Amino acid sequence: MLLQGTVVADAETVVEDGAVVVEGDEIVAVGDREELVETYSGHERAEYDLLAPGVVGGHVHSVQSLGRGIADDTALLDWLFDYVLPMESSLDAEGMRVAAELGYLELLESGVTTAIDHLSVRHADEAFEAAGELGVRARMGKVLMDTESPDGLLEDTREGLDETERLIRKYHGTHGGRIQYAVTPRFAVSCTEECLRGSRELADEYDGVRIHTHASENRDEVETVEERTGRRNIHWLDEVGLTGEDVVLAHCIWTDESEREVLAETGTHVTYCPSSNMKLASGIAPIVDYVDRGINVALGNDGPPCNNTLDPFTEMRQASLLQKVEHLDPTTTPAQLVFEMATENGARAAGFENVGRLRPGWKADVVGLTTDVTRAVPLHDVFSHLVFSAHGDDVEFTMVNGDVVYEDGELRTGDAEAIRQRAREYELPISAE
Repeated sequence: MLLQGTVVADAETVVEDGAVVVEGDEIVAVGDREELVETYSGHERAEYDLLAPGVVGGHVHSVQSLGRGIADDTALLDWLFDYVLPMESSLDAEGMRVAAELGYLELLESGVTTAIDHLSVRHADEAFEAAGELGVRARMGKVLMDTESPDGLLEDTREGLDETERLIRKYHGTHGGRIQYAVTPRFAVSCTEECLRGSRELADEYDGVRIHTHASENRDEVETVEERTGRRNIHWLDEVGLTGEDVVLAHCIWTDESEREVLAETGTHVTYCPSSNMKLASGIAPIVDYVDRGINVALGNDGPPCNNTLDPFTEMRQASLLQKVEHLDPTTTPAQLVFEMATENGARAAGFENVGRLRPGWKADVVGLTTDVTRAVPLHDVFSHLVFSAHGDDVEFTMVNGDVVYEDGELRTGDAEAIRQRAREYELPISAE
């Protein structure tokens, strides 16, 4: 397939009148439109105003999609323990499937081709099956919670780790490598030392398996961990093996100098979730400092109950603006840096090679956007447009691994309206108050 348009190949490279040629699951050429049309004259063609790498959702909760709007204007731990966890515990297998499908549909419609997905304790198979069928690229895992957890989510440590291992064996590396596993302890507050150390052991046992958890999102969380362990959160996670180049930590807002040194020295990835952090009043992550230290920072929407959208372009805008306000410096977190966080940095955190740029030999994860909207007029700079003006509903085309999964308003891998209707009809036992 030959895709034509202004090609935003990465955070530094734009080909104004360009093209991307895809064969199988790979990009085989990127360059001048006229030359590539002549060279690949037999290829099917499509044209979009902008072509860009698929966006990477560096931390999402697809299975919280049915909880959109149930806990607005609520503090984090109340939000979590009074609303979101009870909602998750109430979901049966059908509810989990509906929620996952709704989440992946929103991601694909919005140009997200890859997600690092934090599922729930029960019925994880439903999300894996949904991701496989709908076509998203995902690093995902069932949640582990073996202490300080509500009924329906609290599980025996060994049973939780055994279930994790079963899921690794069943799903890791499936769908041509598009689906990969992340061992997923929820956070240090709801996991015992045995659970956390067991997570590291499992990740080490299976090639390519990663670890994904929350860390230092809230001051109360940090205080709780320190009271229990005598250590600050990042130091505790480091002690039990939950730092390193195969670890993604979501949020990392409340870290001190010594913890940031650990993150940098171990090569641990951090996911920045600005909208969630603002909505829950958790704080502002020290992203500029992380970047200056060489820490890889990805970008994530978090879950629909704390955002309330999975639109990655909205998140890019928030990511930059929040840091500018924090530092009273309009030059910080420029558009190109934020775009890199949302694409290549996210792919690096997720552990997918050759994803996040439009390059020959890289995976064919491509999105096409329209600029036929008033927000795009005039369009002086494509990076400025993508980060500060674009919306997820500007996306007209989403390709994952060489497969067209969304095109011209239609999901190609499932029935989008049926997914939305099942979500409307599914009744949660908990509602907004």
